[in-house]
Amino acid sequence: MNRSFAFARRNIRRTPFQALAALMIMFLTFLALQVFIILAAGSQAALRYFESKPQVIAFFKEGTTNQDVLAIENALSKETKVTNTKFVSKDEALAIYQEKNKNDPALLELVTANILPVSLEISTKEPQDLAEIAEILKREPVVSDTIVPEDVVQTLTSVTSIIRIVGSITVGFLMIFATLVIVMIIGFKIRLKRNEIEIMRLLGASPSFIRNPFILEGIFYGVAGAALAWSLSYSLLWYFTPFLQGYLGEVGLLPVNFLFMLELLGSSLIAAFIVGSLGSFAAVRRYLKI
Repeated sequence: MNRSFAFARRNIRRTPFQALAALMIMFLTFLALQVFIILAAGSQAALRYFESKPQVIAFFKEGTTNQDVLAIENALSKETKVTNTKFVSKDEALAIYQEKNKNDPALLELVTANILPVSLEISTKEPQDLAEIAEILKREPVVSDTIVPEDVVQTLTSVTSIIRIVGSITVGFLMIFATLVIVMIIGFKIRLKRNEIEIMRLLGASPSFIRNPFILEGIFYGVAGAALAWSLSYSLLWYFTPFLQGYLGEVGLLPVNFLFMLELLGSSLIAAFIVGSLGSFAAVRRYLKI
């Protein structure tokens, strides 16, 4: 096996441009794969975050008693589509307002607990249940307004589905293309070395001794390309994390869990090993008649 590694290394050094082309194709393929996985995981985490937040907020008119709010809350808790309800008093509403505007003292001076309405936050099992719960609340005479952030969840659901579909099609195409590139490059090298291979046969070299360097070469292109793609994607993610946290900090997506990135690296290396070995093995079967 050591001699097979040595021959594979020699093959790569002797044809640097073909090796670079194969490496770049594998690099771009797995960079696209990792980017789509990161985007899909991020959009799924954002979707779970918004689904877990209060999805319908009902604001009550001034003078509404706690008994009136409690009666509505009890009625909603009996709905099978409702998962959770939370009463927010004037003082709690002020605390939430102050936390969100703590960096703007001018806004804090103008708002007191007396001018903020009490509210009821309701979470539902599915986003499509939001409209029905909102209609129930609108019929209550003590409710002044309702907020239904339904569009956010639906948009995220659509975006997540699009990322998965487009990502799967794109990565699938790139995987096939990368495999074919490996087949062509390894096949080209086999034809280039046909005289050397014939001499090795005459000297009694075993079929595995002749095949293994080409298979190892294809595996090298895949694994090296996947590792380089992971290094770049993780470096870019780490570099832009401070900037992105300003927009996504509340969702809790960043900083990215290092364990997730290690799992991404492991799965990428396994996929690269499969693609590289399949491409080189197909080339050996096609062009190396032994």
